[in-house]
Amino acid sequence: MKISLNWLKQYIDLHESPEEIATLLTATGLEVEGIEEVESIKGGLKGLVVGQVTNCIPHPNADKLKLTRVDVGTDEPLPIVCGAPNVAEGQKVIVATVGSTLYPTTGEPFQIKKAKIRGEVSEGMICAEDEIGLGQSHDGIMVLDTQLPNGTPAAEYLQLSSDFVFEIGLTPNRADAASHMGVARDLKAVLKRELKWPKVNDLKPAPNSKGVDLSVENTEACPRYSGLTIEGVTVQESPEWLQKYLKAIGINPTNNVVDITNYVLHAIGQPMHAFDAAAIDGQKVIVKNLEEGTSFTTLDEKERKLFAEDLMICSEKGGLCIAGVFGGINSGVTEKTTTVFLESAYFSADSIRKTAQRHQLKTDAAFRYERGTDPNLTLYALKYAAQLILEIAGGRVVGQIHDIYPQPIENFLIDVSYSRINQLIGKKLSTREVDEILAGLEIQQENKTEENFTAIVPPYRVDVQREADIVEEVLRIYGYNNVELQPTLSSTFLSEFPKKDADSLQQETSRLLSGAGFNEIITNSLTKHQYAEASASINSEEDVHILNFLSEELNVMRQSLLFSGLEVLERNIKRRQTDLKLYEFGTTYHKKNNKYTEQSRLSLFITGAQAQESWLDKSRLVRFHDLSQVVYQLLNKFGIHQLDIEEASSDVFAYGISLSYRKKPLVYLGKVNPKLAKLCDVKQEVFYADFDWEALQKYYPLTIDFEPLSKYPEVKRDLSLVVDKSIKFEDIRKLAVKNTGKLLTGLRVFDVYQGDKIGANEKAYAMSFFLQDQQQTLTDKVIDKTMQRLINVFEKELKATIRR
Repeated sequence: MKISLNWLKQYIDLHESPEEIATLLTATGLEVEGIEEVESIKGGLKGLVVGQVTNCIPHPNADKLKLTRVDVGTDEPLPIVCGAPNVAEGQKVIVATVGSTLYPTTGEPFQIKKAKIRGEVSEGMICAEDEIGLGQSHDGIMVLDTQLPNGTPAAEYLQLSSDFVFEIGLTPNRADAASHMGVARDLKAVLKRELKWPKVNDLKPAPNSKGVDLSVENTEACPRYSGLTIEGVTVQESPEWLQKYLKAIGINPTNNVVDITNYVLHAIGQPMHAFDAAAIDGQKVIVKNLEEGTSFTTLDEKERKLFAEDLMICSEKGGLCIAGVFGGINSGVTEKTTTVFLESAYFSADSIRKTAQRHQLKTDAAFRYERGTDPNLTLYALKYAAQLILEIAGGRVVGQIHDIYPQPIENFLIDVSYSRINQLIGKKLSTREVDEILAGLEIQQENKTEENFTAIVPPYRVDVQREADIVEEVLRIYGYNNVELQPTLSSTFLSEFPKKDADSLQQETSRLLSGAGFNEIITNSLTKHQYAEASASINSEEDVHILNFLSEELNVMRQSLLFSGLEVLERNIKRRQTDLKLYEFGTTYHKKNNKYTEQSRLSLFITGAQAQESWLDKSRLVRFHDLSQVVYQLLNKFGIHQLDIEEASSDVFAYGISLSYRKKPLVYLGKVNPKLAKLCDVKQEVFYADFDWEALQKYYPLTIDFEPLSKYPEVKRDLSLVVDKSIKFEDIRKLAVKNTGKLLTGLRVFDVYQGDKIGANEKAYAMSFFLQDQQQTLTDKVIDKTMQRLINVFEKELKATIRR
C-alpha cells in the first residue's frame, strides 16, 4: 500500500522527517518497507535558476541566433547563445546552467555543456516550457514576472515541492489503515495530535427534481447502501492537484468523476462507484442476487457466468456491477456522461471475499470490502465525493439522497481489566496512560472502575474483538521498545531469551562443510602414546592415561584430532580412495596440574586431487589455499572478521598460519609435517585445520546486522610492490587498512613474482585495491590522494619499490 506524505499532511499536522514518520509507523505495526521521493517534475529542475538578460545582440555568424549575457547571481554574467525569437534585454528568464540535466516534455533527457555555437561560446541555455517538462509550448523562451533575485532556484520560483511515498506492508487484519486517514489515525494516537477530517456541507437536492430510485433486497450481504444522483456533470480531465495525488501512489488518472471516487477511496478508505445514470434502465438501482449462470460482462470486456451467491447492483433489466468487486462494461462513466449515480455502500466481508475469489478478481475496492470497512462512513463519504464532483465537474444533486440502513451495526463491547493489560505487556502502565492511548485510538470506555472497564470499539476495527486485542492496541502505541525485558522476567506469555544451541550450530556447520564436498568422520578418542611423544608441540606429560587399557595401541586419550584423522586417511588411501575431504567434531583430553580438562575441536583434512579430471578442467593436487578458502568461509558464517594472522610455530605443520580473533587463537591450518604423516603411513600431502570449536560458538552472534548495498560505485586501483622476501602479505594488508580507513573495501593479490628480474632477496606483489565511499561517489582527487598515501606508507614502512 502506498501513502503520500503530502496527502497525509492534509489530515494531520506533521513536522517530522519522512524517516522519522516511517519509524513511528513501523513501531505501530504499519511496517514501512520503503520510502520513495517523487518529484513533481522529473529531475526537480536541479541546476536551473532565475536569470536576467543584461545584453542581447544578433549573432555575427547566424541570422536566427542571438548572443546574450545573462546575470544568474554569479560574479560575471553568463554568455549564452539563444535561438528563441522572443528573447530580449531586460527579461527575467529560466537558465539551465552547465552540468544540469533537462527532461523535456518529449524526447530524451540531455545535459547542458559548455559549447561553441557558430564560433561563439555558450555557457548555458535559456529555457522554453517544453524543454524543462512544464508544458507543450515551444513558441519561445519563458519570460518571468518576478522580483526574485537572480540565481534563485527555478524550483523555488515555480513553487515545486517533492513528495515522499511510503510503501507499507499492510497486514490483513489492519483494513482500518488502508487509507491515508487510516494511517493518520495511528499517527494521531502516537503523536497525540488532532485529525483534520475534510469538511462536508449538507447537500440540498434541487427542489421538485427526480433522481435514480433505490432498493436493497439482500440486506444481509448489503447491510447499508447510500446513493445519490448528480445531473449536469461535465466529464473531462481532472485538475492537476488531483492527478498529482493519484499519480504519487501509482494510480493513472481516468477522468474527473472516476478520479474522485479513487481519491475518496484512498483518502478515507471508503470504496465508491460512479454509474452513468443513462445506463440504469427504469432509473432504479436494485441490490440483489441474480440467477445462477447469468452472463455478465465486466469492465475488462470479459463475459463471466454469475453464481447465485454473487451480490449484484442491478437496474430493472439486468446487472450493472458485481457489488463491491468490479463494474460492468456498459454502466461506467465516459466523456458522454452527463448524469451520475454515485454509490457508497457497506457490504458483508464474507460475501465480497467469496465473490472475488470465485471470479479471481482483485481490485482496490474488493481488497478493502473483504477485510471489513466502516459501516458508519458511507454517508459521509458519499457527501464528500459529491461535493468534490460539484466543485470539479459541475452539476447539481437531484432527487433523494438515499441511505438504506435497516439494522445499524453496533460497536464491539469488550470487558477489560487493567491488571490483565499489565500482565500481558510485562510492564505496569498507569490507568491514565492506558486511558489516553485508548482515547487516541477512538476506543471509548464505560462502566469504568479502578480495576476494570468496558471498551467500546468502533465497528471499523474488525480486528479488535477480545481483551488480548485491546492489550495489543495499547502496547503498539505505547511502544514495544519501551517495554524493558529484564533477565529475571518470567511470564507464561513470553518466550525465553534466545540461546546459542550448540547442536544447531554444529548441524549448520556440518551442512556448510558437506555442501563444500567434505565427509564427516567419527574417530576413537583412545590413541597411541607415541603420537604425542613424536611432536614437540604436543606435551606428552599432559596425556590422560588409561589405567586398564586393552592394548598398547589404545592406552591414552588423544590430545589432538590430527592422528586419528590421519589414520582414517591411511585406510582410505590403501583402498585407492586418494582424493579426500574430511571433517570431524571431537573432544581432546588433557591433564594439567593434576586436573583433567576437555576441549571441543573441529578438524578439517584435504588430500589428493582437488577435482576429477574432465574435458573442461585438468586435474590438480589440492593446495593450501583450497583449505584456507573453506576456513574463511566457515569463519564468515560465524560472523568473524578482522582476524590477526601469524605464521604457525607448531611442528605439526611443515608450513601454516594461525588465525586469531580478539587476541585468542581460533584456528591453525597448514600442510601436515610429512614426518608426522608417515607415523600413520600417509605419504601424500595432507592439509589440516584445527578449530577451537568452543571459541567459535562463543563468538557466534545471536543477531545479524544488515546494511543496504551502497549505491555509489566501487573503484579498483592496481599497484605492484617490490619488497624484501621477509615481508608478508599480512604486513601489507595491515598497513593498507590502517591508512585508508573505511574507504578500503577489498584487497586482492593477483600475482606474486620471484625471479631474475628483481633482487635475489626480493619478491613482487601485484595487488588490486578496492575503494568505496558509503556516502558519496569517490572523486579522482580523493582516489589519487588515497593511493599516494598508501605508496608513501609502503615506501617508508616496508622500504618497498613501486613498479610503475
